[in-house]
Amino acid sequence: MPPELDAIDRAVALLQAGELVAFPTETVYGLGADAANPAAVARIFTAKGRPADHPLIVHLPADSYLERWAREIPAVAWELAEAFWPGPLTLILKRAAAVPGAVTGGQDSVGLRVPAHPLALDLLRAYARAGGGLAGMCGVAAPSANRFGRISPTEAAHVRDELGDAVKLILDGGRCPVGIESTILDLTPGSALPPRLLRPGRITCEQIATVIGVLPEIADRQPGDRTPRVSGSLAAHYAPTTPLRLVPPGRLAEVIARLRQAGHRCAVLCYSQLPDQGASPDLRRLPGDPRGYASGLYAALRELDQAATDLILVEEIPATPAWAAVTDRLRRAACGADRGTDLQS
Repeated sequence: MPPELDAIDRAVALLQAGELVAFPTETVYGLGADAANPAAVARIFTAKGRPADHPLIVHLPADSYLERWAREIPAVAWELAEAFWPGPLTLILKRAAAVPGAVTGGQDSVGLRVPAHPLALDLLRAYARAGGGLAGMCGVAAPSANRFGRISPTEAAHVRDELGDAVKLILDGGRCPVGIESTILDLTPGSALPPRLLRPGRITCEQIATVIGVLPEIADRQPGDRTPRVSGSLAAHYAPTTPLRLVPPGRLAEVIARLRQAGHRCAVLCYSQLPDQGASPDLRRLPGDPRGYASGLYAALRELDQAATDLILVEEIPATPAWAAVTDRLRRAACGADRGTDLQS
């Protein structure tokens, strides 16, 4: 038996036993558990240090499993699934009666997607063939495999470094190609209202509109409203432990020089060609296109976070729709990593 098949068999057995298994998706590595098993789901929250009222995304082997997890599924859900699944799009739908509240954060909605990574699909399909966990639901809850609020993992080593022995098995599928979390689209308002974009990702509003004929609304959740809570929607998220500041491109070299002159050690993440700053291991340059930048973002932030600097400076990216998903991650990372430091930029 090839090693990868043996690993998948072990992963399936562990999931059926209520244990945690980390696996790659095309977006980030997920921390997987049987989504129909409340005790297994509780292990995810414990390992991540995640509040229990934060819902999890359930990963399915195919769109044919939708009706096990959702009710009153609108026609646009099937259209979007046909267009974008397997792929980085999560649909928020009204949950089916059998869906445990542990996986939905106590809400009447559930987030569902079919991932595109071949190793994730192999695992999910093998899990379904083996019976699919409790009640044969065949869903695996899998938030990002990191401590709550921190940088999502895009390599197996990131999961090992962050969660250690809390995960029984890590399936290593290499670097996740998309590199940031899935687009989340809320379809619970019904056909009379446009869908709501709850989290931007690789799948854009414009792409969604080409399928359903209408642009999603950009949801701005306010206290007391009925918009579903979803992963990654807190103001502070995806954050390194080192304070992080966003700096306009035209000021980056100036800010670096000022901080160094004041005796501060700073790490730098940019996409522009900077003036010569001298040899520095604490500089990471990412591609100047949104997809290339997103693919390398979390790995670069993790490397810079380990450089033991006083501050991570990030060159602000273009304020255009194509960069919306990356802008969202950087804004939340800056909020989460800025804890009142007195370093001035």
